[in-house]
Amino acid sequence: MSGIAVQDPTLDALRAKVAQARDRLTGLGGFDLLSAVLGDRTIGRLALVSSFGAESAILLDMVARIDKATPVIFLNTGKLFGATLAYREALVERFGLTDVRDERPDLADLQRHDPDGSLWSLDPDFCCHLRKTEPLDRALAGFDGWITGRKRFQGAGRETLPTVEGDPASGRLKLNPLAPWSEAEVADYLSEHNLPVHPLVDDGYLSIGCEPCTRPTKAGENPRAGRWAWLDKSECGIHGDGI
Repeated sequence: MSGIAVQDPTLDALRAKVAQARDRLTGLGGFDLLSAVLGDRTIGRLALVSSFGAESAILLDMVARIDKATPVIFLNTGKLFGATLAYREALVERFGLTDVRDERPDLADLQRHDPDGSLWSLDPDFCCHLRKTEPLDRALAGFDGWITGRKRFQGAGRETLPTVEGDPASGRLKLNPLAPWSEAEVADYLSEHNLPVHPLVDDGYLSIGCEPCTRPTKAGENPRAGRWAWLDKSECGIHGDGI
């Protein structure tokens, strides 16, 4: 009947889950938040989704200090910089991570929709969907939530990012332990723990994704300005609107 709001029980359950997690984790961030949630049955089974990009060493280091067997999902799109693949190998060895999962696009989908590898230039959103969103959906099957490395200072719509949110599309929790961190705090952690930075950072790449869609960041730009710089696009699609 018109004029009557219909409640979505799935969204209601997710909102309740987010509220409970926020109550339990209020005031926590970084290592303290990760320590509180990894292995906590009330939060559920979690995976860290890592790009092994510019600042990824921070969360990987934290997770390794807590539990080296924490599942880490790496979306190997087939379009990444060679430097990213080498950096991934170096960090996994350094931290002794034992459950890093390389998730790739479905080969049949690529043959059907991107046989010559040019989809990124013709339909970047669909390319991201095939190479990142769908593989991540498959990889997160069986998990109750996932951990991201997003931060507010990165801009491009992340300015009000909470540390705990819900993903309506999947019904899962999303945890952003570094959301409130500043650029100075990121630099301090990398320095204090003697963590190697991604080799492309010194060349001006402050946010590193697929090679065809990433350029160095110019002075004064926000850290994600080098992603899809020729488009009005700042996200690959794995991060929709949260609640």
